[in-house]
Amino acid sequence: MTGSQVRVLLVDDHAVMRAGFRMILEAAGDIAVVGEASTGVEAVTAASALVPDVVCMDVQMPDMDGLEATRRIVADPAVSSAVVVVTTFDRDDYLFAALSAGASGFLLKNAGPEELVSAVRVAAAGDALLAPEVTRRVIARFADGEASAPPPAARVPDGMPELTEREREVLRLIAQALSNAEIAERLYIGEATVKTHVSNVLQKLGARDRVAAVVFAHRHGLA
Repeated sequence: MTGSQVRVLLVDDHAVMRAGFRMILEAAGDIAVVGEASTGVEAVTAASALVPDVVCMDVQMPDMDGLEATRRIVADPAVSSAVVVVTTFDRDDYLFAALSAGASGFLLKNAGPEELVSAVRVAAAGDALLAPEVTRRVIARFADGEASAPPPAARVPDGMPELTEREREVLRLIAQALSNAEIAERLYIGEATVKTHVSNVLQKLGARDRVAAVVFAHRHGLA
């Protein structure tokens, strides 16, 4: 991230949707939309040329869909952009495909303006945006035996890392699909402190995001 400005690339095949997103994001003051694309192919090219902090990616587009575009952007070592998939469709296949492609977040287009702004900021900070309801769906899918392995993007370590007792508490609550605010309330600590613990847990696990932490906790009986 350059200075205090979060640089964003908007990808959607509808110009009106891009214009709406631009207005919402730039009104935040700390976010600058540096480019737009209307197809997956254009998105990959623009991400390579602009190297934005965050790419807001639609799914259904001509030429190349947003999931394949996400895969290519995340796989490019010269591009460090985080991708937030923003779609109209609340479908599990899109959710899991987006996580497998390496997306840092999954947001529905009917989310409020403040949620879009928050998603961009969270992704720019290097955190995964995984809403509690999305985490619950991931847990349910594994609990029901519908998936035998985590999404490829959710790297899960095999060994047991050295976690402090508080970090184990936080991991257990992450695995219960609690948000940072809910964890803070449960443990009677500040939300900033929770964020620090979550960051430490992910680092020690070698986990890319909260999805990987959830899978790890359930595999090792910590949930």
